[in-house]
Amino acid sequence: MKKNYSVLFAVLAALLFGINAPFSKLLINELNPLFLAALLYLGAGIGMTVLTVLNKKRRLDSREARLTKEEMPYIILMILLDIAAPIFLLIGISMTNSSTAALLGNFEIAATSVIAMLFFKEAIGNRLWVAIGFISLASILLTVDDITTINLSLGSVFVLLSCVCWGFENNCTRNLSIKDPVQIVIIKGFGSGLGSLVIASIWGELSGSLIYVVAAMMLGFVAYGLSIFFYVKAQRGLGAARTSAYYAAAPFMGVVISWVVLRESVTVSFIIALAIMLLGTYLTLSEKHEHTHVHREVTHEHKHVHTDGHHLNHDHPAADEEHCHVHTHEGIEHNHDHLPDVHHRHSH
Repeated sequence: MKKNYSVLFAVLAALLFGINAPFSKLLINELNPLFLAALLYLGAGIGMTVLTVLNKKRRLDSREARLTKEEMPYIILMILLDIAAPIFLLIGISMTNSSTAALLGNFEIAATSVIAMLFFKEAIGNRLWVAIGFISLASILLTVDDITTINLSLGSVFVLLSCVCWGFENNCTRNLSIKDPVQIVIIKGFGSGLGSLVIASIWGELSGSLIYVVAAMMLGFVAYGLSIFFYVKAQRGLGAARTSAYYAAAPFMGVVISWVVLRESVTVSFIIALAIMLLGTYLTLSEKHEHTHVHREVTHEHKHVHTDGHHLNHDHPAADEEHCHVHTHEGIEHNHDHLPDVHHRHSH
């Protein structure tokens, strides 16, 4: 059941982010790309802050763990990468069609997975490796303007650069996912938004019609704010690589909107890339991971309930309800099918 909820959160995050590329394509004709990047994140931060202020019950009865200074290195990296990624993406969108940019977003799966394995020792099985290969191949097909001349599309390269940045950022967020997701979104929104605003004031242009500024911030609240909120909750149960795999639904959503709203043409190479990416996504989602593993003794703080199989030894009045406190897990060795959630981030 816990996995099902995590998958649901990941798909919701993907669908919400899927509207980003096509609607950003419309807004980028009216707003400077650097200014638009700032507005998207500021919309996320302001929107989630307003929801928190209005939700008095959540303020008084939050069961989520708060961020501490121990997480500061990941917070700083997360903000810096979140400044760079949307700027690369919006520059890329301005130089290519939004359906290609949307589908190229699936390269984020490969980037996130490889980074998770190399830097954070997350397990990646053979099936997932094959899936990463398919997704990378599809991304390469979409990166060339003409197969016969093999001329790289500069716009596609910028989109791929944004995927690499988000691949690193996803892994930074993975290490924060045990904490309050609303607090993470607000920090992301204001930190990355203000940083992008400074960059836009130096190299861009801070001007545009009020209606487009408001539209950009509303898009940011939905495609960034709500999407990131569900993404963080999904990472708790799925880890970085697998959450990004479910996120493959986002580009497909963007492609459909591009066809319907922007009336963009569908090419043969695009259909081939779409089929390859669908195969890669299926392989990713069908991967199983089971082996005997050891849980070392660990002390941490996060929201939990005592029916998840990892909090059985904590005896207190709130045991049957979701709650949050500092607790210690005793060491244990067992064998079961698992994902790299907050209790299975062991090395292999």
